[in-house]
Amino acid sequence: MAKNTTTNTADIGFEKQIWEAADKLRGNIDASEYKSVILGLIFLKYLSDRFEEVYNKLLLDPLADFEDKDEYYANEDEEGNSDPVFYVPQEARWSVISEAAHTPEIGTVIDNAMRLIEKENARLKGILPKNFARPELDKRRLGDVVDIFTNIRMKEHGDSKDILGRTYEYCLSKFAEAEGKLAGEFYTPACIVRTLVEVLQPFNGRVYDPACGSGGMFVQSARFIKNHQGNIKNISVFGQDSNPTTWKMAQMNLAIRGIEADLGKYNADTFFDDQHPFLKADYIMANPPFNLSDWGADKLQDDPRWKYGIPPAGNANFAWLQHMIYHLSPDGKIGMVLANGSLSSQIGGEGDIRANIVKADLIEGIVALPSQLFYTTGIPVSLWFLNRQKKQKGKVLFVDARNLGSMVTRKLRELSDGEDGDINRIAKTFREFEAGTLENEKGFCAVVNLERIAKEDYILTPGRYVGIAEQKDDGIPFEEKMGKLTNELSELFAKSHDLEDEIRKQLGNIGFPFK
Repeated sequence: MAKNTTTNTADIGFEKQIWEAADKLRGNIDASEYKSVILGLIFLKYLSDRFEEVYNKLLLDPLADFEDKDEYYANEDEEGNSDPVFYVPQEARWSVISEAAHTPEIGTVIDNAMRLIEKENARLKGILPKNFARPELDKRRLGDVVDIFTNIRMKEHGDSKDILGRTYEYCLSKFAEAEGKLAGEFYTPACIVRTLVEVLQPFNGRVYDPACGSGGMFVQSARFIKNHQGNIKNISVFGQDSNPTTWKMAQMNLAIRGIEADLGKYNADTFFDDQHPFLKADYIMANPPFNLSDWGADKLQDDPRWKYGIPPAGNANFAWLQHMIYHLSPDGKIGMVLANGSLSSQIGGEGDIRANIVKADLIEGIVALPSQLFYTTGIPVSLWFLNRQKKQKGKVLFVDARNLGSMVTRKLRELSDGEDGDINRIAKTFREFEAGTLENEKGFCAVVNLERIAKEDYILTPGRYVGIAEQKDDGIPFEEKMGKLTNELSELFAKSHDLEDEIRKQLGNIGFPFK
C-alpha cells in the first residue's frame, strides 16, 4: 500500500511486514473470517507486552506484589497519570504462547489464553476471539506468525503500545481493501475521520458515535488530543454498533489505545435498542451505512427523535441525522458522512426534513468530498457539520473539495495531511468562517445565508453555491491558439484519409473490395 499520509503511519515498514507475514496465514479462509485471527493476535501481543513491562517494574519493588491484579490497574505512566494495564495470567502470557508456536496445540493454547484473560478482566468479557483451534486454520502457518511477533523487537520501531496500535489500524485498512463493499461495516478511511476531527476539535466532553464500526472516530479523537498536548482523560467515549464482530473489534481497538469507552452492554440496533438513551453528547461523529433501506421505519412512526419529519422507509439517512441531533447537547456539534443524495433528494419527505433542519439554523457547513476515498463504495459522499451554538448565525459554509486529494493506488485516493495538506485546508476554512474572516473562493468555498438557500429549495449541493473556479490565462492570444489547433486538426484529417485508403486496399487483397 502507498504511504498513508493521514495517520501516524508515515514509516509503514513494520506494519507492512506484519501484514505480509500474517497474510500467509489466510490460506482458504475468507478475509472477513481471518480478520479476527490476525487482529486477535495483535491484541494478545499488546496485552502481554504491556503486562510484562509493568511486571518487570514491579519485580524491582520489594514492597510490590507482582501477582496482585490491583498493582496493574493502579499503574501510572512516566508523567504520573493513571495508565491501567490488563492483568495477564501466567498461562496466557506470550512466553507460553511462543513456546507452543510449533506444536499441534498452538490454536488451543491461544484460545485458552483468550479465555483466561477474559476471566481476569471484566471489561474484556465476551470480546476476544476464541477460534484459533478450528481445523481449517493452518497451525503451521499460525506458528510462523507467532514467531514473527516473538522475534521482532517492538522497541526498535517505537513505543510498543503505539506501534501495535498502528499495526492494528493498518491491518484494518488492509482488510477493508480485501473485503471491498462489506468493509463499510467496520472501516472509515482515516483521512475522512481525521477531517471530521480536525474541524470539530473534540478537546473535552462526551464523544459519541452511534455507528462506531471499529472505533476509528475515537482513535483519531484521542490522537488529536495528544497532538495538541491535551489529556485523553478529558473526554468520555460512547458508541454503539449492531454487528457483533465489529463491536468486538472496536472494543479491542480502543483498549489497545488505552481509551476507556462505553459501547453499550452488547451489540445492538441503534434505532431499536439505543444503548445510550439519555446521552447528550458534546461531539457526535459518525459514518452510518449509506442509504440504508428496510431499517424499520414502520415501527418507529411516533418516535420522539423525528422532530424535523418522519424519515422514509426506503432510506435511513435522515433517521441517522435526526438520531444524532436528538442526542446533541445544548452546545454540541455533529460531523457525519452522508451520501450526496441527501443534499438534494425530495423523495419520501426528505426535502422537507432537510428544509426544517436548515430553518432551525443547525447546519454549519457542508463539504463535498472527492471520489475514490473509500475501499467500499463509489457512491459520492459529503461531510455534514451541525452546531447548536453557531458563531455565524443564519449562514452556512459550503466547501467543494472534489478536486482535493491524490491517488495513492490505481483505485484509492487520499486527502493529504500536514500543514499545507488538504485536511488542514478544509479545517482552516471552517476556522476562518467561524471567526468571520473567510473570503469566498470561487470553485472552493462560499458563505451563504439561509435566504439564498431557501431560494434554492433548500438544496445543499456545494457546487451550486461556490461556482466554478476561474481558469488561469496562459497568455497565448486566441487567434494564435486557434491557428495552432486548426493546423493540428488538418494534419489529423490527412492521416485519417491515408488510413482509410490503406483499409480499402487490405480488404481488397483478401477478396472483399470496399466500394
